[in-house]
Amino acid sequence: MPGDPAPHHDIAATPPQRSLFARALRVLAGSGYGLWLLLGSALALGLYPAGRGDALVPLALGAVLVSLAPLAAALRLPRVPEWLGWRFGRGSRPNRKAMLAMATYLPMLGVAGLARGDNLFWATRLSAAALALCSLACLIHALDGDAGERRGQTLARVVSAGYAGGLWLWLCLAAQQGSVPMPINSVPWIFALQLLALLVGGMSWRRDGLARGWTGRLLFLALVYLIPGLLVLAQLHEPGELLLALAAVSCVVGKSVEPRLCRALPAPGGGAA
Repeated sequence: MPGDPAPHHDIAATPPQRSLFARALRVLAGSGYGLWLLLGSALALGLYPAGRGDALVPLALGAVLVSLAPLAAALRLPRVPEWLGWRFGRGSRPNRKAMLAMATYLPMLGVAGLARGDNLFWATRLSAAALALCSLACLIHALDGDAGERRGQTLARVVSAGYAGGLWLWLCLAAQQGSVPMPINSVPWIFALQLLALLVGGMSWRRDGLARGWTGRLLFLALVYLIPGLLVLAQLHEPGELLLALAAVSCVVGKSVEPRLCRALPAPGGGAA
């Protein structure tokens, strides 16, 4: 009938958009979990460089990246009313996602307390394995259901977080050691990582088609993959932490504005694409 409201399914088909600030906090949290995932895996396998500080600095940076969102929610900032679906307040109890995220701090503190010069102590490696598994669980469960991604994109979310976390981890090593030399035979691996990230990230666009919003998508690809990749390759000639910091920031900015750059255009007739 004329004047009736739009059907409920059309309204529900359009996911709510997070504020840019809330989206950025979520991206930073994913990067922190990705950093912990890589660091914990390397420590557990005994592949991480020796040095207590080399382990503590990325642990601390990951803690900062992960803790920004709950801190903003605890301060009740207007654009961050909740954290992982949990609203801070008297009498409120954390949900499963928030409890999982808080539990991840325990193995992180364990690694921080047990890390030694060679990082090969069995308890350190066990705690590191627990940190990697908890971080992976957070990426799979706690950070799912984002308004900027489609359901079923678990693999894409984990790979993307590992990619961003790897940039931050490399930055930590470069800042501590002055430079992290990159052997020439690692260049193919960098290209392989870029290709994998592009292929997995492109899964979220398959349903929309490349003809819609292609300009924004190209900008997103440039910010998240092209610019960081070129800056990483530039380490062959100009080793240092500045270019790696720019690469990590570019990745965060691109992932933060992804929903706005890659938003699907509405289909003819007013329905959601």
